[in-house]
Amino acid sequence: MFRTLASIAAALALGIVILGAYVRLNDAGLGCPDWPGCYGHVGVPEAAADIAKAERHFPGKPVEPHKAWLEMIHRYFATGLGFLIVALSVLAWRQRTPGTIPWLPTALVGVVIFQGMLGMWTVTLLLKPVIVSLHLIGGMTTFALLSVMALRQTHISEGPPVSSAVKTFALLALVALACQIALGAWTSTNYAALACSDFPQCQGQWVPEADFEHGFHLLRELGYTADGQVLSQSALTAIHWIHRMGAATVGLILLALGLVLLRAPGLAKYGIGMLLALGTQLAIGISLIFWQLPLPLAVMHNGGAAILLFALVAVNTAVRTRPVS
Repeated sequence: MFRTLASIAAALALGIVILGAYVRLNDAGLGCPDWPGCYGHVGVPEAAADIAKAERHFPGKPVEPHKAWLEMIHRYFATGLGFLIVALSVLAWRQRTPGTIPWLPTALVGVVIFQGMLGMWTVTLLLKPVIVSLHLIGGMTTFALLSVMALRQTHISEGPPVSSAVKTFALLALVALACQIALGAWTSTNYAALACSDFPQCQGQWVPEADFEHGFHLLRELGYTADGQVLSQSALTAIHWIHRMGAATVGLILLALGLVLLRAPGLAKYGIGMLLALGTQLAIGISLIFWQLPLPLAVMHNGGAAILLFALVAVNTAVRTRPVS
């Protein structure tokens, strides 16, 4: 039961990450101006009288049912995932089956509670970039930890010994990918995805004009500097450019790891899977620039990051549970 629930929860977390991207890219993050309900309702007000009442209570916040339903569906699924994680925590402490680490689902309960708080602050603080970025990172973290829990219940640890160098390399690659996902979150939540509209150059230059000080100042409002000025194009360029340079660096690291895994006994399939995920993600990222951020590709880019994260989690789970050669 634990393995089944962990697998379902991991799949649900992946769906929520993708759905969250769809909500954000549809500009529906404030589809409901309050939390946890929507205009004071459990669902979305749709009757004319309910809509009129809602708009009186939230002046300046007109009801847009499409956006509101997107936001509420995301909340419903996230709530369901929270209950699944609580059930996993209870099962982990009661069953103590091999491969089950009771503290991991328990810690994950704390992560989900914090995620709920970030979701609330996303609304109440009006899409402050640092809060929205942390919310996205928290979703990826939840997905990664659930993936670890599900993978440890399989026979992934069975296989020949692995050198300590490969184990260290795999861990460093995972850390590098986590940093790149954080940069991607910052790029997305600041709407800087098209700050560089060409590739491989940016604005016709190899080293574009960039304002890193304002672009990476964390405590500010969306679209503004810390002192209340409109965020400049050069600040958005700095955000995009660093994300692009990070993609190139992490891509080379993962390529090297993939080649190492292809030669390691019993790990070739993990290397192939990771390299396929990497190639797909890079292709999507470049296509976003050429086609000017079409919604389906933008959503796929978020999902691709999650799939690549899963691939690295699988690699690390496989190598770290095997003996050292």
